[in-house]
Amino acid sequence: IMSLNKVQLIGNVGKDPDVRYLDNGVAVATFPLATTDRAYTLANGTQVPERTEWHNIVLWRGRLAETAEKYVHKGDKLYIEGKIRSRSYDDQNGIKRYIVEIFADNMEMLTPRTTQAGTAQQPMQPGVAPQQPSSAQAVQTADASDDLPF
Repeated sequence: IMSLNKVQLIGNVGKDPDVRYLDNGVAVATFPLATTDRAYTLANGTQVPERTEWHNIVLWRGRLAETAEKYVHKGDKLYIEGKIRSRSYDDQNGIKRYIVEIFADNMEMLTPRTTQAGTAQQPMQPGVAPQQPSSAQAVQTADASDDLPF
């Protein structure tokens, strides 16, 4: 019997990626991605409001985390392709918490970057650095409200 676990998302980054380095030097980037279904009206006149879903994105394959650390920022539009993973852990108070994450295998930046000459660049392919690096490379530190155990 065949099974499939594949997710494709196009959405906006909710905050700059949080990048951590494991003991073996592997980078792991995490950030929220918002996807929004537009509001619409049913044939009978019922209005269905806009609905935004937040997805927890985890990047670690290849150089995806390092790419995100350098070039992905809050508000950027991204294409993410990956798998759904769920896990549970006990928080600081011993309460069992559940989290669903998207482990990305592929990422494509859809927000055009402007070069110093003012022309837009092509969307970035995974593992390919853009022609002009970002001027700021900020890494946010985890705050106390961070729900992730690592």
